[in-house]
Amino acid sequence: MQVETPTILRKIVARKFEEINERKLHTSYADLEAAAADANIHNPSRGFAKSLRNKIHNGDAGVIAEIKKASPSKGVLRELFVPADIAKSYEKGGAACLSVLTDRDFFQGHEDYLVEARAACQLPVIRKDFIVDEYQVLEARSIGADCILLIAACLSGEKLRELDLMARDLGMDVLVEVHNRPELELALEYSSTELLGINNRDLHTFELSLEHTFELMGDIPSDRLIVTESGIHTKDDVSIMREKDIHAFLVGEAFMRAQEPGEKLAELFQA
Repeated sequence: MQVETPTILRKIVARKFEEINERKLHTSYADLEAAAADANIHNPSRGFAKSLRNKIHNGDAGVIAEIKKASPSKGVLRELFVPADIAKSYEKGGAACLSVLTDRDFFQGHEDYLVEARAACQLPVIRKDFIVDEYQVLEARSIGADCILLIAACLSGEKLRELDLMARDLGMDVLVEVHNRPELELALEYSSTELLGINNRDLHTFELSLEHTFELMGDIPSDRLIVTESGIHTKDDVSIMREKDIHAFLVGEAFMRAQEPGEKLAELFQA
C-alpha cells in the first residue's frame, strides 16, 4: 500500500536519500550499529510515550514542545537559538517531552541540537526528521533519541512496518504522523505503535485546520494515543481539543517566537 506523497515531501525525501549516501561515506552502517548499542547501555531511552501518558493521567496536557530554528515556509523562527536553554525552559514550563528538528537542508536543524537539548534536561526527546531508511533509525538511537517520527506520506506500508519495528527493537518509541484518511489506514495496518499524530496542515494545499484531527479521531482505536500537531496557537485551540478528549499536543511555532518558550507553554496550557 502506498499513499500519494505531496510534492514538497517528494523533494525532501529525494534529498534525504542523497544525504544518507553522503553520510555512509563517513560513518558505516556497522559503526552506527555499535554506537546505537553503546547508547542503549550508557544513554538508555527515557520513555517518550510513558511521559505523555503520565502527564495525561495526572489531568494535564501531554505537550511535546518543539525546538525548531526555521521552517521552509516561515524562514527563521528564532534568531537566538540555544537548544539547551530552550530545553530547560520547556522542562520548567511543564512539557512532557521535547521534539528536536534535525533536518539541515529545509529546517536548519542538526543532530547536535538534539544531543544538547537532551543533556540539559530530564525530558525524553523525539528526533523529528524525514526518516526513510534504517540508517537514520540507528543514527537516532546513537545520538540519544527516545522516539522517532515516521511520516506515513513518505513511506510504503512495508517500509513503515520495518522502520517501526526496528525503532522499537532499539528501545525507542515511534510517533506515526498522518494527514488524511488513506495515510491513517496505512498507519493502522502497518504499525502497532501507540502514538498516532494527526497533522492539521494539508501538505498538498498547505491549508491549516483543526478539523483534520476531529475528522480522523473517530477512526482511531481507543488504545492509541492521539497527538494533534500544528495549528495550536491559543487557549481556545487547546480547550476545543481537550473538550473532545484530545490531550496530547505537538507545538512548535507558537513557542519558538516567544521570548521565553517555557513561559509561553505554561500560559497556553494552564488549566
